[in-house]
Amino acid sequence: MTTPAVPASRVPEAVHRRRWAILGVLMLSLLIVVLDNSILNVAVKTISTPAPTGLGATQSELEWAINAYTLVFAGLLFTSGLVGDRVGRKKALLGGLFVFGVGSALAAESGTPAQLIAFRAVMALGAAFVMPATLAVLMNIFERDEQPKAIGIWAGSVGLAIAIGPITGGLLLDHFWWGSVFLINVPIVVVALALMVWLVPDSRDPRPGRIDPVGVVLSVVGLVLLVYGIIKGGELADFTHATVLATIIAGVVVLAAFVVYEKRSDHPSLDVTYFKNKVFSAAMTAIALVFFALMGVTFFAVFYTQSVRGYSPLKSGLLMLPLAAAQMIFAPRARLVVDRFGYKAVTTAGLVVLAGMLAAFAGFETDTPIWVLEVVFFFMGAGMAHVMTPTSVVIMQALPREKAGSASALSNTFRQVGGALGIAVLGSVLSTAYRNGIDGKLGMLPAGLRDTAGESIEATLGIAAKLGPRGQALAGPADSAFLHAMHVTALCGCGVALVGAIIVAVFLPGRSAAPQQGAQEPELVAAE
Repeated sequence: MTTPAVPASRVPEAVHRRRWAILGVLMLSLLIVVLDNSILNVAVKTISTPAPTGLGATQSELEWAINAYTLVFAGLLFTSGLVGDRVGRKKALLGGLFVFGVGSALAAESGTPAQLIAFRAVMALGAAFVMPATLAVLMNIFERDEQPKAIGIWAGSVGLAIAIGPITGGLLLDHFWWGSVFLINVPIVVVALALMVWLVPDSRDPRPGRIDPVGVVLSVVGLVLLVYGIIKGGELADFTHATVLATIIAGVVVLAAFVVYEKRSDHPSLDVTYFKNKVFSAAMTAIALVFFALMGVTFFAVFYTQSVRGYSPLKSGLLMLPLAAAQMIFAPRARLVVDRFGYKAVTTAGLVVLAGMLAAFAGFETDTPIWVLEVVFFFMGAGMAHVMTPTSVVIMQALPREKAGSASALSNTFRQVGGALGIAVLGSVLSTAYRNGIDGKLGMLPAGLRDTAGESIEATLGIAAKLGPRGQALAGPADSAFLHAMHVTALCGCGVALVGAIIVAVFLPGRSAAPQQGAQEPELVAAE
């Protein structure tokens, strides 16, 4: 009996022949989901501008517009992976894309920040069924030896979305109203649906798990309470406020109840036994911390390039190109570096590079040469590519093929939760540091305006513009306060990336270990 015979029987010849075309369709589906957040990152300044140009959203409302998506997305990923495993991944993809398209059309017509937040949650409901299904289908159409290459290309499509998202967003905002950044999703969804019906085969888990509604509710409620408390703390610039402490503590308690319930459940949406494997846990932690740092940084980078440096949305989007280009160049090739140096060395180096680039933001001023920012973005993308691809391979190969949906859901959940917490925590650090820096300079304003003006640099500059020549004196202090806040936030992000580097250096294997005969779950073991 030869080993190739087993995988050959698992992937039908007809599917095997068109596997690369199917991967293209899966990448298009993934592109739409990731594209949306990268487009929104460029649009946050426009949406924060008062009507009729934008919606006049505050910084906390902007954080919720992003986090309403990520929290619903993360909370439903456990269940959506199971639903895909049960009813079929193709059906999950088609249904998810349809809901995402409807949510996009509704978000484009939002009249208030509250409506935008609600429709972003609808978009997330659809996206939650798309992302895990793409990776689950990939694991079922490629043989094990081709999976690392396919996952590298799949991860590269995230880089492509990061590249074309800000540029597309900038072009749209230069010529159309802010809602066009959501409406653009609709035609892409239509094309993706047509190609999916034609090309993508269906697959399911022969022994699917049962749906876990209690677990889903506990995870979503816990995350929402935790993130609400963190964002509220930044908004008030006071983390000792009774409301802030109460919601954060309540969130932690509900999440702890979620873990206890999942451990005792006979059909958990999150199988906590997977985390007994240190390699699996370390890879998950690395993914969460990378997105914690990245999402927090891109949030303040947009305000730095547009509000402080004065670039248009399009030019701001173009400035993000090196980050995306590096991901597209290195993500598909990262597996070759892993073959040479091993998971531990490559992932640790990637996180150290990312930490170094985040630290570089702490030196940026109003007159820093723009090529320096470009170099920093490029190395950030290169560092990320050498973390995301190896950790994705570790996670997906740690579970049996028929559990691909669950593994993908776990991976994406940690990515989204990491990103949501990054925006909440680093966004709150930014808000607190900015308010502390600008408060003393707002004495010239009427008492009723001071609190609003201290919320963000956009709020300060918006009120300064309304005051005419008298308000111009606020522009300099606003820039200085924002730069100080950005420096503090960047150093916090750097610290997070370094913690991730230490974790993977200790727990990830140097090389891929051979599967142990009769071993049940993970096939990778930590190197001594």
